[in-house]
Amino acid sequence: MIEVGIRMGDQGEPIAEIDIETPHAARIWNYWMGGQDNYPSDRAAGDAVAAVYPDIVRMARLSREFLIQVVSYLAGVAGIRQFIDVGTGLPTMQNTHEVAQHIAPESRIVYVDNDPLVLAHARALLTNTSPEGLTTYFPADYHDPDLILEQAARVLDLSRPTAVLLMGVMGYEPDLAVVRDIVGRLMAPMSTDSHLVLWDGTATGDAVEQGGRKLVEAGGAPYILRSPEQLAGCFEGLEMVEPGMVRITDWRPVRRIGTTEPLDAYGAVARKP
Repeated sequence: MIEVGIRMGDQGEPIAEIDIETPHAARIWNYWMGGQDNYPSDRAAGDAVAAVYPDIVRMARLSREFLIQVVSYLAGVAGIRQFIDVGTGLPTMQNTHEVAQHIAPESRIVYVDNDPLVLAHARALLTNTSPEGLTTYFPADYHDPDLILEQAARVLDLSRPTAVLLMGVMGYEPDLAVVRDIVGRLMAPMSTDSHLVLWDGTATGDAVEQGGRKLVEAGGAPYILRSPEQLAGCFEGLEMVEPGMVRITDWRPVRRIGTTEPLDAYGAVARKP
């Protein structure tokens, strides 16, 4: 395995050198979504998974449709103007700030990720789309909710309704109790009418579980597939927005390109009462 080196950026911040020979979760996902920010190791791992679970490509691309749907709902129907997107991943099309600020130009979006590669892309691509709003990012790991909240509070008013987005990232934490603790700590200081969005791949078919094993065999980071019921348990104390915990393709669907066949990915939106 290649060691990841560290160099210093123009502002004196540490920047990790890119390890192109080890498959990288964000780059593999970027490959499945049809992006260009990936390397042969990422494509090999992605192809190994897709060979036994072809729906992974559809999952990656339809997860962006889910993001567009839920952010449109939050910025439109729910009137949310503040968003914390945790585990951002590599920027692609229709990112959170673009969707929110298209509907409500004054929206303020904070992106959070612990990956230097993601943050390097964020610096270049996650820029404000409206003069009234704000788009920013900072490095943090979702295992440190206190740091995330501290940093977010510098640019957001957490006494006002805020949406916390955990989009396909909590499977990297193997302990469900830890996942629930992280979610609970992130939502604890949020005001009434704040919202949580969470989706993940689920253990709802043999093929998707085989795909998870292939990912590890190819050198990718393990991803824990849970049941929809386990994911629903992460919303304790919150009020589910209709239709509740469903396949991400079934969350208030609009006309889409592609099929509507069952997908091994579930998610929900919930309001803090």
